[in-house]
Amino acid sequence: MSATTLAGLLPRVRPRRRVVVTTVTTAILLVLLTALALSLGDENTSPSALWQALGGSGPENTVYAVREVRLPRVVLALVVGVAFGIAGGLSQGVLRNPLASPDVLGIAAGASVGVVAVIAAGALGGAIGAVPIPLAALVGGLAAAALIALLAADGSLRGRRVLLVGIAMSTALTGVTQYLLTRIDVYDAQRSAVWLTGSLNARGWDEAAPVAAGLLVLVPVVLVLAHSNRALIFDEDLVTAWGVRGNRVRVTLLVVSVCLAALATSAAGPVAFVALVSGQVARRVARVPDIPPLLAGLTGALIVLGADTVARTALPVQLPVGVLTALVGAPYLLYLLQRRRTNGVPS
Repeated sequence: MSATTLAGLLPRVRPRRRVVVTTVTTAILLVLLTALALSLGDENTSPSALWQALGGSGPENTVYAVREVRLPRVVLALVVGVAFGIAGGLSQGVLRNPLASPDVLGIAAGASVGVVAVIAAGALGGAIGAVPIPLAALVGGLAAAALIALLAADGSLRGRRVLLVGIAMSTALTGVTQYLLTRIDVYDAQRSAVWLTGSLNARGWDEAAPVAAGLLVLVPVVLVLAHSNRALIFDEDLVTAWGVRGNRVRVTLLVVSVCLAALATSAAGPVAFVALVSGQVARRVARVPDIPPLLAGLTGALIVLGADTVARTALPVQLPVGVLTALVGAPYLLYLLQRRRTNGVPS
């Protein structure tokens, strides 16, 4: 493929029309789903009553249910979904592998080790308040990523070696987490086990704030590098000919991916398969060879909010959101594995 063809595939100024239309459509669907999620509960709220309650007027019990119970949880689902979606889209795009999401690579497992270690330290008499949960997750996620990069070092950030090392690292870190659970009392272990399934129960503004702050800082970085990110789907010689510093862009985007995944994990636990599925769904819906990060983020928000709404309103027993995403994501992972084995190339 020539540099001229590359330039034609990756215009510098004009956004791709289909990506824009798909992103706007997804955003509209997300707004509608948000309104639905805010309306559903023990007592459903009509659209007019919902609007009044959001403004602070109307029956006191309705205002409380909407603003104090449902709204924080919905906002948390949105920011966690966006963070996981963007993180998965970036890692899959940079590593050019549809299986290379933070949960498969072990980044979420590293963040989980950091969080559970802090909980265990507090249960054993340590200074749990000295290390905030989001910071512990960031340190754990970044440490896992650094260790994976070290063990998989082969001069590039591509190929199956990174994926295989990441899967092995995820298994090892999960074992560390399970060991830490045996060192704390039953109550803290049970609470940690629920968190490890991926749950939004009993969470709200305090958990959403660090994730929202991370998105405000890191999404502009993604937007600035969006043009270079699109070039990474091509071979290295074409990337260089196009004037993109490939390795520098890859490292930067991977660090952003790790930070977003770690922050989302600290807030809701390692919600299974959201990062894996979101980017691939976004790419297929938009019908483009790369993964549009904003579309992947909106898709992740749709998945998390939709699964959480079903889990808390449509089932006899309220389930952690991670249970439903796992039920959807596990078959999709098998599909990706089968597709790669059949085609012999990344899907």
